[in-house]
Amino acid sequence: MIAPNLATMLAVVITDAALEPEDAQTVIKNAADVSFNCITVEGHTSTSDTLLLLANGAASLEPLAGKDIEVFQEALKKLCAELAVKIPLDGEGVTHLVTVDVEGCKTLEDARRIARKISEDVLVKTAICGADPNWGRIVSSAGTAGVQFNPKNITLFINDTELFRNGEPLPFDKQRTSNSIRGNRNVHIRIVFGEGDENVRFWTTDLTAEYVRLNSDYTT
Repeated sequence: MIAPNLATMLAVVITDAALEPEDAQTVIKNAADVSFNCITVEGHTSTSDTLLLLANGAASLEPLAGKDIEVFQEALKKLCAELAVKIPLDGEGVTHLVTVDVEGCKTLEDARRIARKISEDVLVKTAICGADPNWGRIVSSAGTAGVQFNPKNITLFINDTELFRNGEPLPFDKQRTSNSIRGNRNVHIRIVFGEGDENVRFWTTDLTAEYVRLNSDYTT
C-alpha cells in the first residue's frame, strides 16, 4: 500500500535550523510534493502517512529568512527524495526501481497525472519486470491519463535509449536495451511532450510474480 497521499508511512526530518512555524510548514510541504507524494507502487493508499519536520533552532539565534530559506528548501527536497525512494526500493518482491521523468507539459498537474498513470500502469510495470522495452505500453498509458497533448511531439527514452520521436517509433537495438533493463536494478523512463515547461519525477517499481504471491497468500 504505497501511494502516499500522505498515507502508509512515517518519516521524521530533524534539523538544528531555526524556522518560523509558517516557514517550516511551507518548506516541508514543498519537499513532500516532489518526494513522498511522487512515489507509488500500486496506487493504493491507507490512512496513516505522516511526514514531520522537527526544528530545534540550536544552530542560530534568529530564524532562517530570505536566501537562507531557499538554500534550506533545496537541501530538504534532496533529503526527502533520498528517503522517499527507499520505500519503493524496499517493496515486496521488487526487482526494479523505476524513475519516471515526465517533461514538457503545459501544467504541473498535467505532468503529475501522466507520471502517476505510467507509474501505476500494470502493463508498463510487468514489461519492466520482463525487461521488455515496450514503448507502446508507455505511450498509450500516457494517452489514457486524461491530459490533452499532441502525440507527434512525444519523445521517449528508456535508459538513455531513444525509442520514440515525433509520433513514430525509432529503430533501436532491442536486445541491448532489454539487457540494460535486466542487468540493472534502476530503470529510467523519460517521456517529453513538447507542450510547455512543466516537469515532474515519480518513482515506482516493476510488478513481479513474487509481489502477487506475497499479497495474495495472506488475509487481514
